[in-house]
Amino acid sequence: MSDPFFHPVSGFDLPRFAGVPTFMRLPYVPNGHERFGDVQIGLIGVPWDSGTTNRPGPRHGPRQLRDASTMIRAQHAISGARPFEAANCADLGDVGPNPADIIDSMERITAFYDAALAAGITPLTAGGDHLTSLPVLRSLAKVHGPMGMVHFDSHTDLMNSYFGGTIYTHGTPFRRAVEEGLLDPKRVVQIGIRGTMYDTEDRDFAAANGIRLILIEEFHARGVEDVMAEARAIAGSGKTYVSYDIDFVDPTFAPGTGTPEVGGPNSYQAIQVCRELAGLNIIGADMVEVSPPFDASGGTAFLGASILFELLCVMTGQSGD
Repeated sequence: MSDPFFHPVSGFDLPRFAGVPTFMRLPYVPNGHERFGDVQIGLIGVPWDSGTTNRPGPRHGPRQLRDASTMIRAQHAISGARPFEAANCADLGDVGPNPADIIDSMERITAFYDAALAAGITPLTAGGDHLTSLPVLRSLAKVHGPMGMVHFDSHTDLMNSYFGGTIYTHGTPFRRAVEEGLLDPKRVVQIGIRGTMYDTEDRDFAAANGIRLILIEEFHARGVEDVMAEARAIAGSGKTYVSYDIDFVDPTFAPGTGTPEVGGPNSYQAIQVCRELAGLNIIGADMVEVSPPFDASGGTAFLGASILFELLCVMTGQSGD
């Protein structure tokens, strides 16, 4: 049983439209707070999209995700899981990026996570564009070594460079992570890949390094349970990171993102794949690429917040099945 200090504010005590929004109405416990060392899972915002190459906006994602997440309640509807009682969870606040300098921002992100990991906190991240994952992985690798990864996305993010040599964009983080030894490529699976392509460079890199790509056609043909059984087998019992790009989901259900691709999973499948992560040794996770300027209804952000809750359930050892 977790400390009541870390329980979220109930909608029966304060209406959900009232109060200062934090992730899932959890206490705000930044580094330096007297309870920082008691946090077990920390939700962290990374309001940054300097790696974006087309439609910007994910820098505003953490703020909208916080607001949407005030609708998250204490108990999982199917499993009965109560993750806020299983672990001390808190909102650690935002990393303060440098929107004019990608390298400096990545160093700031890594330093923020270094402090959290030094306190024994497992991070759950709300981005931000997908380049966010690279500096987070740099921090995690210092503690955990090369990790496996289950990656939900419509893109591989394994490109080498953009615009004649720019190697840090939201399309390159996992190529850099493999090259830097942060990920064990033979324990990496990327699920939902689709859309038109520049060329086959990213897929060639995956094949050469043993990364398993599950294209959307295979995902739909096999179904969630079968695909996720393979994903769990690939990740194995070792330490594993989960990276979830909201554009994994079909834009009918998640239009608020910078690089949408048609033909993806529906919103139920979007949470179902999270439930099928149960049993993995997850040492960190992220939800990225929610872009409020393209999310007029707020539905994308609410789906993103719901996915964060599902991830939190499996991270606290409570399956959503």
